[in-house]
Amino acid sequence: MAQPVLAQPVLTISRLAKRFGPVQALGEVDFTLEQGEIHALLGVNGAGKSTFIKILSGVYTKDEGTIEIDGRSVDFRSPRDAIAHGVAAVQQHPELVGDLTGYENIFLGMEGERRGFWSRIDRASMRRRADALLARFPVEIDLSRRVASLSVVEREIVAILQALSRENIRVLILDEPTSTLTEVEKDVLFRLMAHLRASGISIIYITHRLEEVMEIVDRLTVFRGGRRITTMSVEAARAEGVTLAELMLGETLDHVYPPRREDAGAGEVVFSVEGLRLPGVLDNIRFDVRRGEIVGVFGLVGSGLDELSKVLFGAVGPAEGRMRLGGREIAPRTPREALANGIFLVPGDRRTEGLTLSQASVFNMTLANLGKASGLAGLLRRGRNRRASAELAEKVTLHPPLLDRAVSDFSGGNQQKIVVAKGLFAGADLYIFVEPTVGVDIGARSRLYGLMRDLAESAAVIVMSSDCDEVHGLSDRTFALYKGRQIGQPSADITRGRLLAAGIMGSLH
Repeated sequence: MAQPVLAQPVLTISRLAKRFGPVQALGEVDFTLEQGEIHALLGVNGAGKSTFIKILSGVYTKDEGTIEIDGRSVDFRSPRDAIAHGVAAVQQHPELVGDLTGYENIFLGMEGERRGFWSRIDRASMRRRADALLARFPVEIDLSRRVASLSVVEREIVAILQALSRENIRVLILDEPTSTLTEVEKDVLFRLMAHLRASGISIIYITHRLEEVMEIVDRLTVFRGGRRITTMSVEAARAEGVTLAELMLGETLDHVYPPRREDAGAGEVVFSVEGLRLPGVLDNIRFDVRRGEIVGVFGLVGSGLDELSKVLFGAVGPAEGRMRLGGREIAPRTPREALANGIFLVPGDRRTEGLTLSQASVFNMTLANLGKASGLAGLLRRGRNRRASAELAEKVTLHPPLLDRAVSDFSGGNQQKIVVAKGLFAGADLYIFVEPTVGVDIGARSRLYGLMRDLAESAAVIVMSSDCDEVHGLSDRTFALYKGRQIGQPSADITRGRLLAAGIMGSLH
C-alpha cells in the first residue's frame, strides 16, 4: 500500500542533462521522489537510467539542471558528496570483500570509532554498530560469517546495510537487486524494502522484471531515449491497463519469442553428448542438437546447469562420456581448446567470466578470435576490428554504440550484448547461452532471441536458464536438470508445466 506523502519531496530534479561527446545521454529530465516511497525507474537498455543514477550517486557530474534535497540545491562531485547529503546507491553487482565478515564489509573504511591516522580497527565497536543497524532494519542474517559463505540475497542485504550505515541516508538507490535472486530470496528482499519504506527511507528501484513493479512499487517513471516519458502511480497504471513493456519501447510488442521450427528434431545432428558424467555433480547426461533448432535446458540453482555449460566449454572437468561436434569426437580440456574446436560460451556471470571490464568494447568483442583479429606478426587489425565491432554493435543494438568506452561503464544489459557480440565475432559451430537475458530489458530480449534463432540456422544453439518461461518460449526442444540428473530427453511436446515440475521436483509427472 502506498504511503502518505509530504508536500515537500525528499528529492526534486529539474532539467537534468548529460552528454558524452556526440551522444545525448540525458535531456532535460524532471523527477521527484517523495518521503517513504518506492519509485521504480524503468526503460530499455540505453534509455538513460544508468546515467541518471550515476549522476544522483555522484559517479558522474551533471552538465545542466538542478538537484534539490528537501528543497535545498545540492551539487555532487563524488559519491562521498552524495552520501554526505543523504543519497546512497547499491549497484547491480555490489563490490564486497569475500574474505571479510558481513559486519566488516558494512563498516569498511569506518573500522574505528575515531577517524584519522591513529584510528584502530575496533571489531567490538563494529559488532555493536551492526547490532544497532539490525535493530533499525530487522532482517535474519548472521553478520559474523564471511561474505564468501553468504547466499546471494544475504550479500545483497549486506550491501544495503553498508549503504545505510550512515544515519543521514534518506534516499537509497537499488540497481537490479533481484536479477539473480530466486523467488524465495526475492521475498526476503521485498520484506526489507517494505520495512525501509515504513521507516521513511525513499527508494529508487531499477528493474527489468516488470512483474515486480506492480508487486512492490508505489510510483513508476519511464525513460526512453534519455528523456522522461511519464510518471504515474501503480494504481493508475492498473486502472488504465498500461502495458509497461510497450510504454518503455514506444511500440507494440507482439511477439517476444521468434516462431519455433515446425520440424524440430528433423535436421542433421550438429552436436551430441553421450553418457556425460562429472562425479558428484552430473550423471549420465545425453542429448543432441540439430541444425536449425534451439535446445533449451531448464534448471534451478544447484541443478548442475552452470557446471554442465562449463564441462561442455572445457572449463570444468575432466568429465566422463563422449561429445561430438560436426561429426568429430571432441574432448576440450580448457576454454582455449573449446574455442579452437568451435565452441563458444556466453556465461551466466558476464562480469567475471565473460568480459574484461577495464577494456573497451572493441577489445572485448574481438577477444575470442585473436587469429581473426590480428594479422602478420600478431599485430591487431585495428581498422578492420573497429569496422567489424561497429557492425556487431548495431546487430546487438548496443546503446550508446561507444566502441572506445570501458565495458564497466555500460549497463548490465549492454554488457550482455557485448558478450553476445564477442560470440558472433568468434564464429563458432556451437553456442551455449547461460542465463542469456539477466538484466536485459524486454525489447533487447526480443532482439537477442531473434539473434539466437538466426544463429541456429548455421550453428548448434543451446540455451540454459533458470527462467522456465524463457526456456520453453524460445526453444524447439527442451529438457530439465534436477540435482545433476537429466529429466527426460529433449522434446518438442513437453508443456511449460511439466518442464517446471521436472526442474523443481525431478519428475515430468
